[in-house]
Amino acid sequence: MPNDSLSVPSAQVVHRWMYGARFADFFNAPPTEILGQLLQGSVGSVEATQRNAWLGQIHALKNLQLSEAQFQSAKIYFEYSIPRLGRRADVILIVEQVLFVLEYKVGESNFTPNALDQVWDYALDLKNFHESSHGICIVPVLIATAGAPQRIELQRTIHDDGLVRPVRSNSDNLSEIVATALTFFDAPSIDINVWERGRYLPTPTIIEAARALFAGHAVDSISRNEAGAQNLAVTSKAVDAIVGSVKARRAKAICFVTGVPGAGKTLVGLDIANRHLDPKSETYSVFLSGNGPLVAVIQEALARDKVERAARGGNRLRKGDARNDVKAFVQNVHHFRDEYLKDAGAPPEHVVLFDEAQRAWTLEQTASFMAKKKGLSGFSKSEPEFLISCLDRHEDWAVVVCLVGGGQEINTGEAGISEWLEAILKSFQGWEVHLSPHLVESEYRSTESLSKVLSLPTAYPNPNLHLATSIRSFRAESLSRFVREMLDVEEAAAKSTLRELADRYPIKLTRNLNAAKDWLRSQARGSERYGIIVSSQAERLKPHAIDVRVKTDPVKWFLDGKNDIRSSYYLEDVATEFQVQGLELDWACVVWDGDLRFNGSGWSHHEFKGTRWNRVKKAERQRYLENAYRVLLTRARQGMVLVVPEGSTADPTRSPYHYDTTYRYLKSLGLADISE
Repeated sequence: MPNDSLSVPSAQVVHRWMYGARFADFFNAPPTEILGQLLQGSVGSVEATQRNAWLGQIHALKNLQLSEAQFQSAKIYFEYSIPRLGRRADVILIVEQVLFVLEYKVGESNFTPNALDQVWDYALDLKNFHESSHGICIVPVLIATAGAPQRIELQRTIHDDGLVRPVRSNSDNLSEIVATALTFFDAPSIDINVWERGRYLPTPTIIEAARALFAGHAVDSISRNEAGAQNLAVTSKAVDAIVGSVKARRAKAICFVTGVPGAGKTLVGLDIANRHLDPKSETYSVFLSGNGPLVAVIQEALARDKVERAARGGNRLRKGDARNDVKAFVQNVHHFRDEYLKDAGAPPEHVVLFDEAQRAWTLEQTASFMAKKKGLSGFSKSEPEFLISCLDRHEDWAVVVCLVGGGQEINTGEAGISEWLEAILKSFQGWEVHLSPHLVESEYRSTESLSKVLSLPTAYPNPNLHLATSIRSFRAESLSRFVREMLDVEEAAAKSTLRELADRYPIKLTRNLNAAKDWLRSQARGSERYGIIVSSQAERLKPHAIDVRVKTDPVKWFLDGKNDIRSSYYLEDVATEFQVQGLELDWACVVWDGDLRFNGSGWSHHEFKGTRWNRVKKAERQRYLENAYRVLLTRARQGMVLVVPEGSTADPTRSPYHYDTTYRYLKSLGLADISE
């Protein structure tokens, strides 16, 4: 498959298809000529089954019944690239006011749920991320060529955005589907020239992004590139420039990249590591994360994708071998740390990228762990200091890149960014420090240490090291602002921000978990992922069949399909802030327990011990609890529903008092209750 570049000047038309022509020209061209163009656009050898499939599609589409005017104006495209998904739609057909996405299953008679989701995903990708497809009418069609004749019926969704549910077709139904759709939709004809020039502005999940990068796509071909968003490529190039300069001068540097939740910090790190995977390269890099679930999910997703791509190319690859390949790309920071506790030499990598650096351990937490788990009493380095010291073993040059999120510390001993700054001041003042100016903001909790670091002659603020725009919630860049205002009890500001979100990003409220589940299922289309997420301290949700003590496998939860009871889709297993941090859903249900309660003017923090709730008094643990909800409330890309249970007067651990004030506060901000 060709690796199309999708980030180009606006005056340039990007051909995302392998064959495209007016329908009249397609009709009059010999099938072998069309096949030749498809073969010419392919990379490597093409299996006979693929050639036959193309010929079958060509012959079938030449039988499509159109009026003379439609025959002359329609346009057809084969193998249309959907890079965010790493796949190609078989055929795009534009007739008057309707765009048809056609997915062929040659020789098959069944319309499987996976195949229906596949064609729906292609159509959703165009609707959401292709600039000139936002406002047009789109009909996804699954064609099982050996299937029985189908009853043709177009069904809108509750989104009412011009995209209908997938239509089933056999080899003979397509003409009827086209005629029905043209009658169904009352809209202006699509300007095909404008449509072809439309920019593709994708917002992949971190799993999709990792797959695309590992498959060879550039970061600017899978990420948004419009004027209103901070382009990820700008930050990647800024880090590249620092690495290149440090290497040329045989220096050492630490670099701090900041960004709002969902801005793509992890994606920047994966992009840099992916471009420097060769162990023989001087700029050999590794991406490290202390987030075990994130590492496990990405490693498994990449391994599965590698096996699938090999199979599509006619090759067989064992998943175990694929897993070994991807482990060099993404590693657990604790494995790296343990390796260089045993080995006093310098690591092979000159560039190390630490994801979620704010979660690194304090000196106290590190020393306690080393004494209890490693038998090393008297260990005198914090985790940041030790990790920098490993790279400092290089005699020539080294770069440490810290990817930093604000307000994301959620566990005991997580230091925020201050511990990195203290390590620099204590032991590494000879290192250059390239840092985002946004580290001064309160959520990074680094003010005192930061002022000292900024006074060093080797400190260099760089505005390109900050990602200002959330790309997780492509429907609502201001979601993280609303969540911050809500948790900070800035009521007027939160109400205002929620009004901005209302049209594009629904946030709903209910006291009924079953109603929330129904809402999730009704909102999701295709393979859009949804699930239930809760605080790890939400211990009194057991009457609702939610037990946070039951371990959820994040790999199964995030990657497996709708038929697997362990997947998020089943709405049985729930994930906590520890399993979802750094990852995302399309639609989320956040169930609120009595651990964090609104008391009329602020938040009251609690933990459940034995048979009752106890107040959390330590400021640090209060912050962790609020941050847990901050993580939960910023996981959904397209919308979420908040469930605040009613409680029970018969159960003092679930007293309505624990929940009612929180519900009233959320509702006062403008959240609509779906049950009313």
